[in-house]
Amino acid sequence: MTSATVSPQLPHPPRRQSVRRNLRPLLPYFRKYWGGLAFGTISVLLDNGTWIIFPLVLGGAVNGLEKDFSWQKLAWYSAMLVVIALVKGIFRFLTRWVVIGISRDIEFDLRNDLFRHLESLSWSYYQRTRTGDIMARATNDLNAVRMLLGPAIMYSANTIVFTAGALIFMLAISPKLTLYAFLPLPVVSIVVQ
Repeated sequence: MTSATVSPQLPHPPRRQSVRRNLRPLLPYFRKYWGGLAFGTISVLLDNGTWIIFPLVLGGAVNGLEKDFSWQKLAWYSAMLVVIALVKGIFRFLTRWVVIGISRDIEFDLRNDLFRHLESLSWSYYQRTRTGDIMARATNDLNAVRMLLGPAIMYSANTIVFTAGALIFMLAISPKLTLYAFLPLPVVSIVVQ
């Protein structure tokens, strides 16, 4: 008799699915809150648009005060910078309040739907499934979905909008300098990855 080593069969890793396909079950929840999501999107655009203007006003202030300094001009530029910061703060608050609030509402709806589904399952399902697995899906998994729908989408949208807006202004100021600034980005992204 030969003793052969039997290696346990590992399950195949799950196939990678597209983000769109994974988020498709959440579409009914997005539709329910479409008005708030539209308002959140507008808030993200205005928040980042306001902040992109800040360096332009600051540059104009430095150039304007260097040519002809007066206390009235200094007060004017200072007031403009304070107003921009206040407007940005308002839109940043609205973005977080609306988007994170909607993510919590969707999490609440998902919890209710999950509980309703768990109530409809047969007795045999509960005999086969561990209580810890059910609790993990009811708490940790739904919390992960909320984090994806709230902060992850909000920060991603902020980054995309701010980068696109900054790129437009940078190209308008100096295309050559913009090229030099963005040249190391592919290398940096590979190193970070």
